[in-house]
Amino acid sequence: MNDLSVLHHLALFVEVARTGSFSLASRSLGVPPATLSRRIAAMERRIGVRLFDRTTRRVALTDAGRRHFERCEHLVDEARLAQEAIRATAERPSGHLRVSMPVDLGVHFIGPLLPEFARSYPGITFDLDLSSRHTDLAGDRIDVAIRLGTVTEERLIARRIGWVDQGLFASPAYLDLRGRPSQPADLVEHDCIFVARARRDARWRLVRGTDAMEVTVSGRFMVNNHGLMRLLAERGSGIAALAPALAREPVSAGRLTPVLPEWTVPRLPVHAVMGSRLQPACARVFVEFLATRLPLL
Repeated sequence: MNDLSVLHHLALFVEVARTGSFSLASRSLGVPPATLSRRIAAMERRIGVRLFDRTTRRVALTDAGRRHFERCEHLVDEARLAQEAIRATAERPSGHLRVSMPVDLGVHFIGPLLPEFARSYPGITFDLDLSSRHTDLAGDRIDVAIRLGTVTEERLIARRIGWVDQGLFASPAYLDLRGRPSQPADLVEHDCIFVARARRDARWRLVRGTDAMEVTVSGRFMVNNHGLMRLLAERGSGIAALAPALAREPVSAGRLTPVLPEWTVPRLPVHAVMGSRLQPACARVFVEFLATRLPLL
């Protein structure tokens, strides 16, 4: 068997292992299920090891199959991506792009840019996952994850593509009722709407020039969605830390007003995160596009 045939059979094996199903893998590969099953069986006979445990309901990797998959997966991916990279030099990037991002970034900032990108690259289709959770790039087969804040996983490739500024905002009705803070320390007496893993972790760091203060805040609402934070602040539920771009319209309409405008909450970095430096051409051009359009939100 020549090298190309070996790589082809490895690609079949990897797709069955990823999907856990001959029928799903056959649809993805465009190979009839019976043909796919025969080729996997021939591969097992050739190497003398059973790679899958098969039942009428499911297909699962054996221990040997799992070890084989761990060694082969990146080889198949790199071969595919290398081929795409060569093809991309002669034609406009195309393919299927899987992207995950936080709901707020997706709805308010990245989403409005997508039609422009899609018009520039008509051959790219999109699978967009908007979620507050950190997706498993390999397990969820995500090409690019957009993340807000620092990226701590050393095995991932992260590129900073922008920043999100933050300021404090509240409704005029709330400030009329509770009074307007004149210094950061006054925030401890107010209802604050905050993002935190736990209430005991609710702290805002405020900066004015070279001065910095950290204030422990509290309030009735702890949320993980800035759109909801804005809505709650507009309805008089407290003071929220929001991106100025997100607060611009309600401020213009008089539904929100800046609080302690001379103080700012430190900006947060926006990263494009990938599992490998070797990425499909469609992922590379998408990240480049965002890096030019999201310098400061």
